[in-house]
Amino acid sequence: MLRVKNIKISILKYSDDNIKKKIVKKLNIDLNDLFGFKLLKKSIDARIKSNILYVLEVLVDVKNEGKIRKDKDILEYKNTKYNILKYCKSNKRVIVVGSGPAGLFSAYLLALSGLKPIIIERGKEIDERFKDVNRFWQENILNEEDNVLFGEGGAGTFSDGKLNTGVNDKCYRNRFVLETFVKFGAPEDILFLQNPHIGTDNLCACVKNMRNYIISLGGEFKFSTCLTDILIKNNKLDKIIVNQEEEIECDSLILAIGHSARDTFKLLDNVGIEMKSKPFAIGVRVMHKKALINKAMYGSFSDFLPSASYKLTYKSKDNRGVYSFCMCPGGYVVNASNKLGELSINGMSNYKRDANYSNSAIVVTVNENDYGLSLFDGVEFQKKLERKAYLVGEGFIPCMRYSDYKKGEVLETVKNLDICGSYKNANVNLIFPEFINEDIKEAIEYFGTKLIGFNNDDAIILGVESRTSSPIRILRNDKFVSNIEGVYPAGEGAGYAGGIMTSAMDGMKVAEAIIRTTFDR
Repeated sequence: MLRVKNIKISILKYSDDNIKKKIVKKLNIDLNDLFGFKLLKKSIDARIKSNILYVLEVLVDVKNEGKIRKDKDILEYKNTKYNILKYCKSNKRVIVVGSGPAGLFSAYLLALSGLKPIIIERGKEIDERFKDVNRFWQENILNEEDNVLFGEGGAGTFSDGKLNTGVNDKCYRNRFVLETFVKFGAPEDILFLQNPHIGTDNLCACVKNMRNYIISLGGEFKFSTCLTDILIKNNKLDKIIVNQEEEIECDSLILAIGHSARDTFKLLDNVGIEMKSKPFAIGVRVMHKKALINKAMYGSFSDFLPSASYKLTYKSKDNRGVYSFCMCPGGYVVNASNKLGELSINGMSNYKRDANYSNSAIVVTVNENDYGLSLFDGVEFQKKLERKAYLVGEGFIPCMRYSDYKKGEVLETVKNLDICGSYKNANVNLIFPEFINEDIKEAIEYFGTKLIGFNNDDAIILGVESRTSSPIRILRNDKFVSNIEGVYPAGEGAGYAGGIMTSAMDGMKVAEAIIRTTFDR
């Protein structure tokens, strides 16, 4: 088998027959010598708007493969299979805290290797979680333990389900995660698209199927179960307490807690688990008509292509990074609050990305010089802005036209937005310190030079996007263990990942470390 890269074909001529013609021309063989091909990667090259191309990488089966001259685009295909660690039998008790990507994939590997993990999750299982989230969006009734941020699948469940990552993955964990999602119900195109995504609608089914499979291997899930204490003896994990009263003995504890479990961070500090503050980013969501973004990205070919994504970066005059984050083509802005009196937002798309608006966070990097040197100062900074957002929007998502945002006052009414949760016309400027507003406005004007219409007056600004990443890192060594023996921090909440893929892969690394210690005994 050969791996053939950099096959370019017009989007108007995209078909299996034309792909075959491109392959045989590149390999300099007869069509009859090509037995078949399989897509490995598919991306869009939209740099020349008059000639937008698909760029493909394919796996091909050909006659007399050894006689074909290899070069930078024609390579022998090497196995890209992730090697699951050998099966073992053990009574070792592993508790996984959190059922987001890091928690699920660590539990999945543990179960595949013969261990029987217990996954505890403060929120509810996915079907019940959906009911609580929809009640919040429709009636503004918030369940602080089961919401957009807490519950089966983690915070990423109510997002776009983006699966792209720039990680150099020599162990093929990335591919394993994608194949696992397909195994449990995700569309197969996530295996080859440049920017794969599942969508909230498909991700929910995947999470449930994955849970049921882990249970079939002997794993156990405990929902509505919150970690409330960790008991330590001689600097070693002894047992945990959940829901203030139930003791569970455990040999290993995976902390896949997510970036918003602020009470759990306090608990970890109280029991002596070492942590440190880390920089993060904060800002707004910007909404544009999907047709405007598609036109800016694809020109006259926008009707022939999927909803367009963008990725934008800028260095402000005060030397801060400003960038787009969690871009949701054809999606919704959602109220992602998890605490009464505090308001945060996120973006969400279903698989088809067929809503009328596209949205993205535009965020500014902040660090300890902005909010203080103490461990929880970053958390307090987030909370302060979220309380302001709640007050400015009177409990609803505050939003305003970009033209009004620049002027600093609400002059025109915004109507009929694709938002999950109620919104209110309000002055978003009042949420932030002035430097954040100035950096965002400066960046949006610059982004307008890159994407025509990005800085149009009728773009919609909403606040506050505050949960871009964890403001705290739970320290661990090169064996993935914290300063307390038996405690393994993992994923985005622990400060070692950002998004579904890197969180899942980090959860796998932690599970591998635990499995190896089991073999060593």
